[in-house]
Amino acid sequence: MKYLKYLIITGCLLFTSLLARPNNSLPYCDSLIKKGIDSMMAKKFVPAITLLTEAQVMSTENHWQKQLFLSTNNIGLTYYFMLDYGEALRNFLIAYNIAMEEKDATLEMTVLNNIAILYSKEKNFDKATEYFLKAYNIAKEKNDKIRIGNYASNLGIVHNEMHQLEKAREYLREAAFYLQDDTRRLLGARYAYAQNQFQQGNIEEADQLASKLYATARDSGYRDEQISLSILLASLKLKANNSDQATFYVNEALSRSPNLEEKIEIYQTLSDIHFRNHAYSLAIAGKDSVMRFKDSINTIKNGQQFENSKLKFELLNSKHTLSLNETQLTSQRRLLYTAVAFIAIIIAFFIWLMRIKAAENRQKVILAERSHKIMALEFENEKSQKLLLEEQFKEQETAALLEQERLKNEIEIRNRKLSAKALYLSGRNELIDEIITALSKIPDLSKEGVLVKHISQLKSYLRTDNEWDDFSTHFQEVNQGFLNALRQNHANLTSNDVRFLSYIYMNLNTKEIAALLNITPEGCRKRKERITKKMQLADNTSLFEYLSGL
Repeated sequence: MKYLKYLIITGCLLFTSLLARPNNSLPYCDSLIKKGIDSMMAKKFVPAITLLTEAQVMSTENHWQKQLFLSTNNIGLTYYFMLDYGEALRNFLIAYNIAMEEKDATLEMTVLNNIAILYSKEKNFDKATEYFLKAYNIAKEKNDKIRIGNYASNLGIVHNEMHQLEKAREYLREAAFYLQDDTRRLLGARYAYAQNQFQQGNIEEADQLASKLYATARDSGYRDEQISLSILLASLKLKANNSDQATFYVNEALSRSPNLEEKIEIYQTLSDIHFRNHAYSLAIAGKDSVMRFKDSINTIKNGQQFENSKLKFELLNSKHTLSLNETQLTSQRRLLYTAVAFIAIIIAFFIWLMRIKAAENRQKVILAERSHKIMALEFENEKSQKLLLEEQFKEQETAALLEQERLKNEIEIRNRKLSAKALYLSGRNELIDEIITALSKIPDLSKEGVLVKHISQLKSYLRTDNEWDDFSTHFQEVNQGFLNALRQNHANLTSNDVRFLSYIYMNLNTKEIAALLNITPEGCRKRKERITKKMQLADNTSLFEYLSGL
């Protein structure tokens, strides 16, 4: 019932509003904002504030947040042009809160930049830097290149004012990079860079850049930029002791109809020129003009403050008139009761439909939650099974590695035994060969029949074919992989070649292999070279390392 009551009241108010204000529409509100902005740009501040305030009230009533932001922000700008900085800041802060509530980065950047400009105008450069930097960082996050360049340029100008010249140059270089496609904004950033170089004392570089920019501004018809660059060039020429050129640029600036603030700077520069030329009376006259223009600005500000007060009074009076109109509308609202009752019935019907729909939605949500829980349980079950399978696979893999290591160790033990047996045979053959050699040196050996018989018997022990067969059998059992790889890669090897290579694979040296084969070490080396060529290996290849890698 509470929601029904709320909707009935809302419907009544909406219907009443539609009848009482036929122009209370979004396009009408947008048109008010546009007319208000046009009046502001034409310096018709009272109509501008009136139109924008009406749009602000309408936006508030209808919860049109974008229109509320635009009207409030432009009210702040109007007060800024009216030199009422306090009222301008108040409206800017309201606009900033709207942008934050809407979470609209574009609106937030816009009002932050306005707030920063306001603080900069008041010479509060720390606050100006803070708000320019906020806008700059948001533009960076959104990769809005034009705004990045614009805010970087503003930061460079503020740092110039604060005499933080190196920091200013960093921002101005970045601004020039991002504003390459925007001629006028790029011109402003480059002008600020020329000012930076002037403050740094790089007079020649600043003069060259300012002269180039002045030509661009003149060719493009940018009046405000021509005035600013003329003032800068006049100061540069004065610094370079070129009074004639300085006077020329001062006159150029005056011919462009500058505003009062620009006239103050121009006449200050003109006074400095006359002082440099020892024309003291003219210099004093220039100073008097500066004071006169400052007084004019103060007079304008005071007059504007009076206009602001009068405008605020008129706005209060308008609000009072609106209040009276609301009283008059009360009688008209009575005529709407019948229509309101009809609307209430329609709203109640829709509420009934919405409740049915809400019940269906709740059932769908419950079913979805249960389905989600079932899927979660299935996922957890699959995850557990997967972890179990991974653990089993790791255990099997570990067991296979252990078995592989055990077989490897067993092969190494057998190879050590074979090596020991081969070394034993090698030593035995070497010993027999030495004995035969020693006996063969006995004079008249042929006459000693018994001794010749023993020598012949010893020579028969050097025949190792049977022992090789036994050795080969064991070697094949232990190193079958090596022999298979050797025959597969080198099918042209003979059994004697394989036998020779098996000894090398067992890391026996030339002397030991020669003793086993009953040949000389030299013959052993030649056989090694012949087999190496037969295997088509490079001359510098280590045969043992090659065989170990098979």
